Amino acid sequence: MENKFRSGYVSIIGRPNVGKSTIMNLLIGEKIAIMSHRPQTTRNKIQTILTTDNFQAIFTDTPGLHSPKSKLGDFMVKSAEGALEEVDMVLYVIEPYEKIRKSDLDIIERLKKITTPVFLIINKTDTVDKDEILKVIDAYRKAYDFKEIIPFSAIKGENRELLINIIENNLPYGPMFYPDDMITDQTERQIAAEIIREKALFLLDEEIPHGIAVEVTEMKAREDKDMVDVSATIYCEKSSHKGIIIGKNGTMLKKIGSRSRADIERFLGSKINLQLWVKVKKDWRDNEYLLKEFGYKKQ
Repeated sequence: MENKFRSGYVSIIGRPNVGKSTIMNLLIGEKIAIMSHRPQTTRNKIQTILTTDNFQAIFTDTPGLHSPKSKLGDFMVKSAEGALEEVDMVLYVIEPYEKIRKSDLDIIERLKKITTPVFLIINKTDTVDKDEILKVIDAYRKAYDFKEIIPFSAIKGENRELLINIIENNLPYGPMFYPDDMITDQTERQIAAEIIREKALFLLDEEIPHGIAVEVTEMKAREDKDMVDVSATIYCEKSSHKGIIIGKNGTMLKKIGSRSRADIERFLGSKINLQLWVKVKKDWRDNEYLLKEFGYKKQ
């Protein structure tokens, strides 16, 4: 009997802060990748899986392509560039600006070096008039031969089903790579750490978030009750930052903790007892050993 099932790898790329993580979460129907208004929120390639009766798509949400300023930045860019190779299709996410930005022109130059089919996702179409979207389509169509161009609004969920159908129809026939109930290759500890980092990104001042990393040091279910004990350390680069993260009388750390707790409980489906600590690791973003310790491994 002929196999009609389709499966394959889909890479989501684009400049920082164009909505890649939001789109991936929307397609999966679960919040796996953290979201923030700040650029370079995603640091690692995050793999999620969408399985239906007809296909399985493995999505890779990548760090935004940008000019690196540290070893962490180098890792993020290499991670994003590597995602263009050995995948079955590329979703290139942009914002609806008629004039193509230099950073997007740079990405298009990278795309010209690959043979993988590329689909242009014009995100945030709810923020501009339809006439503007047509101008954007025209500008990008002249710059690159996209397989298809899809106007999209991740916030409103507009054209979600259309995009899912396009993905299904363009994946090759093949086997199911992961169990049908698996939605990510991230461990529970990794996701909990990212949730805490997301809350810190949202609450802290502009300069501090890129200088923090989060490590979950313990995640253990209690035997006597529906409760998981979670211990995590927030690392920052300066002593002055440590004071800001903790806040006066611990108020900022309590805010980060309470917001993180709610999301981690939703994710785990269990009550959690969350303990947070803050430690200084000077210039960790340029320390090879610490980058590996925090999960930003060289590929």
